[in-house]
Amino acid sequence: MEPIEIKQEKDESKVMTGSRDVNLWLEGGYEKGILTLFYGPAASGKSNFVTLASCHLAKKDKKVVFIDTEGSFSVDRIKQISGGIPEFILKNIIILKPTNFYEQKKAFMKLLKEYKSKNIGLIIVDSMVMFYRLELAEARKRGLEEVRRINNELANQMRDLYEIARKGDIPILITTQVYNDFLNEEDWLKGKEAGVNVVGGDILKYWSKCIIELKNKNGRKKAIIRKHRSLPEKEFNFEIVNEGIIKRGWL
Repeated sequence: MEPIEIKQEKDESKVMTGSRDVNLWLEGGYEKGILTLFYGPAASGKSNFVTLASCHLAKKDKKVVFIDTEGSFSVDRIKQISGGIPEFILKNIIILKPTNFYEQKKAFMKLLKEYKSKNIGLIIVDSMVMFYRLELAEARKRGLEEVRRINNELANQMRDLYEIARKGDIPILITTQVYNDFLNEEDWLKGKEAGVNVVGGDILKYWSKCIIELKNKNGRKKAIIRKHRSLPEKEFNFEIVNEGIIKRGWL
């Protein structure tokens, strides 16, 4: 009697990340129909996670919209990931480069109207808060009402992205920056560490159904699931290599 071959079914509710190790960690990849938020300090790997995902979906002949507010999109990085043959991938990546908070808003509103007709498989915003942070700094000079207005605008933009994700069943990956609390001298002498705060805070966390924190300590990188609809909080130690992201065993 011949053995029965059991094929593993692809989870149609998720898209692969571009890394086998990250796929296994997330048990299939990034969920469709939701916002996934990455936060962490500079050089922790945020742009690499989203760039890797964009390459994978573009190779599958899906359109990827990459909203680049920080100048993070790198053709050289695409060449590394693709093995030096980026033409087909780049053909499928639509790069938008807003120059202020209100151009960012217009980009989201345009996507909200056109996502159905564009064969979009993935949307990336890297980062969501670059221009928000600048607007907020100016708003604080003008008073509390201006601060509220800017926060409301950020919430509206997140709501637009959430609507696109839900109605289009599209995964949307966004990144944000972090800042540290200042320690007083007494706490510093006691060896306490400054707390990490997410720029955009509760506004970004509310609309994001998956939240991943990235850390970088002495070159050793770690990802931690902080919020997920079906997975527990768990960690993933990783290294960024030319081809993408691989698992590492350090503590």
